[in-house]
Amino acid sequence: MNDKQLLAYYGLKWNPFLPSIPVEALWHPPTMNSFIFRLENMTMNGGFALISGEPGLGKSKTLQLIAHKFGKLDEVVVGVMERPQSSVGDFYREMGVLFGVNLSPANRYGGFKDLRERWKNHVKTTLFRPILIIDEAQEMLTGCLNELRLLNSTDFDSQNLLTTVLCGDTRLPERFRTRALMSLGSRMQFRMKLDPYIREDLMNYMDHCLNTTGAPHLMTKTLIKTLVDHCAGNLRVLNNMACEMLTAGIEKELSQLDEKLFIEIFSRQPPSKKT
Repeated sequence: MNDKQLLAYYGLKWNPFLPSIPVEALWHPPTMNSFIFRLENMTMNGGFALISGEPGLGKSKTLQLIAHKFGKLDEVVVGVMERPQSSVGDFYREMGVLFGVNLSPANRYGGFKDLRERWKNHVKTTLFRPILIIDEAQEMLTGCLNELRLLNSTDFDSQNLLTTVLCGDTRLPERFRTRALMSLGSRMQFRMKLDPYIREDLMNYMDHCLNTTGAPHLMTKTLIKTLVDHCAGNLRVLNNMACEMLTAGIEKELSQLDEKLFIEIFSRQPPSKKT
């Protein structure tokens, strides 16, 4: 069964439970609008913001929303780091690519100056700080994180040249409590910690997914409640279960997915071993 057959059978615009859904159709977590509002103000003065949480709570999708929103603004340059685990040399190479600066690996000081000069000119022209987004930032080397702090600061730490959004699991804020990164941790102006979602939020999420894909009656209300109650507040677990329900539904040629199908799929006992 391929995705096109599934979409055609249920009349879906896309599979709402896969990571590849259009960014315009992404669900906004309850704290998202407040965080973006603060980030909009932050681009005027620069600095650091932190997003953290356990795996599966939507951190990367939150970054996707941020990149999409600010990427539509002509005055704002958005750079997304793709390899956070790089060495310091590769870190500078990627920063050069992101912000259009030709850096020489053999001249790190020259790269440091050129990047800062590029950002200073951008700020003078637009009054907005460029935005750097780093997902999986808990994987970054301590040296790279400190280079980022030094790159951003000018005039004896009185001005910021960059707006940086660091995103990672719960290990990231823990690292900022260590002596080596305490200085960077103290610079986090805004923090958004994603916790397991409450039942009401997850019900809203499911309604959003089904409505945006054009199939509000694909699942019964009882099934939606059952899925929500069995995902432990985790969006990834919820999406995985719902996606499996879709596949099983088309296999059985069901017009609507219900709790009976849920029981059939997730209550299967493993075959007993023959003695």
